[in-house]
Amino acid sequence: MPARPLPPATAVTRPVRAALLVLSVLGALLAWPAGQASAAPGADVTWGVRTAANEQGIDRENFRYGLEPGEELSDAIVMTNHDDAPMDLDVYAADAYTNSSGQLDLVTRDAGSTDLGAWTTLASDSVHLEPGASVEVPFTVVVPDNASPGDHVGGIVTSLAVPEQENGISVDRRLGIRMALRVGGELTPGLAVEDLQVDHSGTLNPFGTGNATVRYTVRNSGNARLSAGQAVSLAGPFGVLPAEADVDPVPVLLPGETWEVSVPVSGVAPTVRVTAEVVLSPAFVEESGISGPVLPTVQADASVWAVPWTLLLLLLLLGAAVYVAVRLRRRRALREEARVQEAVAKALAEQEDKQPVG
Repeated sequence: MPARPLPPATAVTRPVRAALLVLSVLGALLAWPAGQASAAPGADVTWGVRTAANEQGIDRENFRYGLEPGEELSDAIVMTNHDDAPMDLDVYAADAYTNSSGQLDLVTRDAGSTDLGAWTTLASDSVHLEPGASVEVPFTVVVPDNASPGDHVGGIVTSLAVPEQENGISVDRRLGIRMALRVGGELTPGLAVEDLQVDHSGTLNPFGTGNATVRYTVRNSGNARLSAGQAVSLAGPFGVLPAEADVDPVPVLLPGETWEVSVPVSGVAPTVRVTAEVVLSPAFVEESGISGPVLPTVQADASVWAVPWTLLLLLLLLGAAVYVAVRLRRRRALREEARVQEAVAKALAEQEDKQPVG
């Protein structure tokens, strides 16, 4: 089974070691293809890990189970030394989470696990491997009686501490295998859009369009692992002059996790009031084995003022110019009318003066 090394953990002093260990494990299971051992490209890893062949299955890509609350099972992970020197590996189980890059990651060993990592007990927390040798380490998963139904994800990690380098930094290399558990009970998948906000910036061009930024949080409000396609659009009243944004899908979120989204949208017409609409299309994780109808979409909207101030100023100036032109024209007309009336009155007066006296 192909394996890629996890990012190294480094340390100089005990506080620095703890800080660097946290940073290293943040990338611990990055870019895990489903069921493969995980590792960071380019790391010097000289051992391999795979699932054991037993009653749980053979040639498995990862550990995947379905249990009821209170049930337990036994399984094993196999480690093989491909180096020409003996090695000592640490082995531990840990909870998983989705990191800021949208990849599955593991909590640090020091941070401790409270979910699937805590439910998993290994027969040994360290292994000695001679060159070319393989060792199988059994483990047991015990689901608590009060475990919540739905998806729980973790992993089993093997770690090799490399001797200190000249700069005084020690390095840990890691390989891990994903573990996914579905606890029996009612499955209630769901996503929610929270704290939807819209910011709009206009343009000095009275006939141009502006830009907007749509921000919101996607929360996995159910108990199943879900990903989602996203669609973000803005439009004026009654849907006029719509503008759509390019937005990446929501990565796979574990139950209770959130994902922050910030989407820039260009070509937004300032129609006084602009409404942003977010549409999520949730989807089950393929490896979860879920079949059934497509999950309903999730929609949310929020509005913001988008007043075309430059256009309004232009219209105001145009209106003022028209008003002044009308007033001037009317004034000229009144003066002309007065001049005509004065000329007519003068002509009539002259006419009367020329009349013979009877």
